Amino acid sequence: MVDDQKEIVDELKTEWKKLWYEKFDDKVRAEGIAVSDYPTLYVDKGTIIHATRDYKALDFKDILKQKQVENVEKYIPPSPKVGGWNKFIKTQITNQLHNKKRTEAYLAEKTQKWQQPKKGGRGWLHK
Repeated sequence: MVDDQKEIVDELKTEWKKLWYEKFDDKVRAEGIAVSDYPTLYVDKGTIIHATRDYKALDFKDILKQKQVENVEKYIPPSPKVGGWNKFIKTQITNQLHNKKRTEAYLAEKTQKWQQPKKGGRGWLHK
């Protein structure tokens, strides 16, 4: 059963990629229009699939739910609007590593022998 769902999701993904690759971009109306019929994705020829204002774009997750696929989150990554895995890595994991390195460097610098300031702390001498 899991293999069947995986095959269904893979087929839908290939159709989904084909839909977005073959779309017609109408530059005047700022819309993306489907070039042919995609019955598995419930999209007909001439359907607007992308627009700039006041338009709900197609969502792959909704299509999987209509196909009654269980555990949709298992097969597709989270939406970029929510954040996604890359954003999580950049904001949470990477920053922790950098902060740890900075604090280690600061503590190492602080524990080193205190150096006497240049020119006895008087700054640069201008004559």
